[in-house]
This record gives sequence, structure tokens and C-alpha cells, in this order.
Amino acid sequence: MRAIASVGILVADVVAKPVSRYPERGVCVHVERMELHVGGCAANTGLALAKLGLPVRVVGRVGQDAFGDFVLQSLEQHGVDTRGVRRSPTANTSSTMVMVHLDGERSFIHHMGADAEFCPDDIDWSLLSDCAIFHLAGAYLMPQMDGEPAARTLQEAKRRGMTTCLDTTWDSSGQWMQVLAPCLPYLDYITPNYGEARMLTGETEPSAIAQRLLEAGVGAVAIKMDARGCYVRTRERAFHLPACAVEVVDMLGAGDCFTAGWLAGLALGWDLHRTARLANAVGALGVSALGATTGVRTLAETLEFMERQCPDS
Repeated sequence: MRAIASVGILVADVVAKPVSRYPERGVCVHVERMELHVGGCAANTGLALAKLGLPVRVVGRVGQDAFGDFVLQSLEQHGVDTRGVRRSPTANTSSTMVMVHLDGERSFIHHMGADAEFCPDDIDWSLLSDCAIFHLAGAYLMPQMDGEPAARTLQEAKRRGMTTCLDTTWDSSGQWMQVLAPCLPYLDYITPNYGEARMLTGETEPSAIAQRLLEAGVGAVAIKMDARGCYVRTRERAFHLPACAVEVVDMLGAGDCFTAGWLAGLALGWDLHRTARLANAVGALGVSALGATTGVRTLAETLEFMERQCPDS
């Protein structure tokens, strides 16, 4: 099987749970657990793919610091090819303080770090020559990549015969479609969550959101809808799949795990309905443990879970 390239933001997550209230100034609040995990869309998606057993190359930037060492070592321990990761001499590794609330929802304090330097020149295309899929992960958190540079990068990936996919993050600048529009004609797939997709298009109904993105040039849209599952639309068909039954521990990385399942289904040559069901299953397992990808299992275990816990209509 040809490899998948997961390109974009790489982050070290310091995860605390449960956080029921924020401390007042000068006050210490205790939590039951505080752990260091790999984070960032490209790293999470790549790590989840590796845990599923698929060959994956991760491309991005980290600093020459302990967080960078941790991210690279963690990816490599799971078989991820990290030769495409550059180490910045000027910036620390991107990092996030993740506060997991009692219901599994998260709040974040983020330092952009080396991700702010990541640009098209950081991509060594020779390392991706065997990749069938090029996934750009973390739109709106890569100021040197977002917009026209990302569009040129996706165009180059398509020129090299790769299937292209993109995943978004929250755009705190509020530019949304202005930034992403140049990329859309070069995307075979896009996998935003519902909140991001609503802001991106100005629409509220999943069908209308997807239609706007298709009209802008995307080949197929998979909208992640948390407890409501996912909505998928192409120019030929549309369908909704309910979420899998799972106890939520931590929603961190759920969307990245969904996207990993989506890319895995594409790489395996499955139709979009089965691909979406697998994506729901990987996303559900992702929320079953603390950390973005801790709960992800092998493909065989995931398929067993999918058949037991994930509706097919």
C-alpha cells in the first residue's frame, strides 16, 4: 500500500483533567491527571494512521527543544516516518495547555511556536514520492502556509498524482473563506467540523454547507458533527451516519482521529459510505481515552468495534 502524507501542525499537548473551574489569581487548583501527549492536526492524524497500521509520512516543523524531542520520538515509536519534519533554530515547538472539562469538552491555551514558520519550502517532495494521499492538516494555524501558499502546495500535490485532503481549525482572525478559497479547487476532500464549516460558509444546514464547498471546487465534503456523527456529500450523493456508541473521556483529537479513519478508508479503496463509518469508529475510539490518539486501536480492533457500536445508516 502506498503511503499517506500528513502535512501541517505538530504540537506538544499538556493535558489536564478534570478542570471544573479556572483558578483565581494566585490560587492553585488540583486535577486528577496531567499528562504530556502528541498533538496538532498533522501529528494526530499521522499517529492515528500509524496505529491503524497504515504507512504514513509526517511533514512539519518543531523546535530544537524537549517538546520537539518528545513529539518526534513518540511518532517514531509508532512507526511514523518523520524525515520530513524540520527543526527550527529560532522557535520552540508549538504547544498547547489543554483543559478537559467534566463532560470531555476542552478549552485551550496555545503557543503557535515553530508551526508559525512552516511554509511550502519546508516540504521535501522527494520524501513523498511514494505517497498516494496528501493531507494538509491545520489550516488557519500556519501563517506562512495559509491561503495562496497552501493552494500552490495542494496544486503541486495533485500535479504529482496525489489525492488531496484538507482539515481546518478554528480561525481566530475571522477571515475564514477569504483564506481558504484559493485551496478549494485543488481539494478532492475536505473534513471540517460543523462549527468551522458553518463559519466558513455562512450556512447552518449541513447540506447547504456542503453544497457551498462543492460549488467552490471541492470534490467531496465530510462534515464532523460530534455526537451527531457525520454528513458526507459529493456531486452525486449525500448521506448522514449517526455517531458510534462510546463513553466519552476526552474529546481532544476526535476530529483528527475521524480524518485518519477517513484517509484510511480512501487508502484501502473503500466506498465513501464504509469510509465514513470507519472514520466515525476511529473518532469514537479517540474520545474513549485521555489524549488525542491514546484510544486509537489497530485496524482489526477498530473494525470489530465498528461492527458492534457504529450504525451503518
